[in-house]
Amino acid sequence: MELRQLRYFVTVARTRHFGRAADELHIAGSPLSQAIRQLESHLGTPLFERTTRRVDLTPAGEALLPEAVRILESVGAAREQVSRVAAGDLGRLRIGSTALATYRHVPEIVRRLGGELPGLSLHLDTEMLTPALADALTDHRIDLAVLRPPVGDDTLETRLLARERLVLAVPASWRTGSDGAVALGDLADEEFVVYSAPGSVVGAAADRACRAAGFVPRRTHEAEQTSIVLALVAAGLGVALLPESVLAVTVDGVRYRELTGCDVTADVALAWRRDDPSPALEKALAVLGRHEGTP
Repeated sequence: MELRQLRYFVTVARTRHFGRAADELHIAGSPLSQAIRQLESHLGTPLFERTTRRVDLTPAGEALLPEAVRILESVGAAREQVSRVAAGDLGRLRIGSTALATYRHVPEIVRRLGGELPGLSLHLDTEMLTPALADALTDHRIDLAVLRPPVGDDTLETRLLARERLVLAVPASWRTGSDGAVALGDLADEEFVVYSAPGSVVGAAADRACRAAGFVPRRTHEAEQTSIVLALVAAGLGVALLPESVLAVTVDGVRYRELTGCDVTADVALAWRRDDPSPALEKALAVLGRHEGTP
């Protein structure tokens, strides 16, 4: 049984006329009749009662008609779905991000992709540091990452999203009575809460900023995740230098202060595999590329 035969059968059943069906199908009458006979032979029963005036369905034809329509509709739907997947309008995109990007950059990325590619299913994996995100990309566990460059892997492509200044997170009781900007050079005697993960881009930026201000930070307490860094700051165990995305995070017992004397930034970028053939990824990057300066 061929799809062509079912399509011919449904057309004849709907028009109740071989000539009109042939015209509608843009074929000659002979190939149409032959295809119907082949279908009847395959099924072992007549599907039409033919007279000189009209064509009627047999009971077997009546039983076949709704099933044939369902099959053709299913094939049409499958063809449409495959076409949309191939065009990148339908599919799955796995996005990983650093913790702070989850609060500021990821919502806007998701909003734009959801608005322009509603058929794309987005799966998010957050609270990851840049080294772990790079590994997840190369291991094909995610398709797109929102991370902090540089990325030391030439199999990955990056596109800058934003340059973020560093801000100071302090306990609520720290230097009470003053809410102004803090000179980075005045923090030499402070205890710092830092990221413990090797290769942390934010940790390296904070260390670089302190050294540029003339001192080596006292790394008193360490944590793997931003939420723990902020919890330790709230507990009064130290201060932390963090990208300005952290301003979107409110934690009881933590205040944020602007810094002076600090030119170091912690950039945010998209990253993906250079050789990834995914149409969904290509379409998503095109959408995001039309919105340069994604916040």
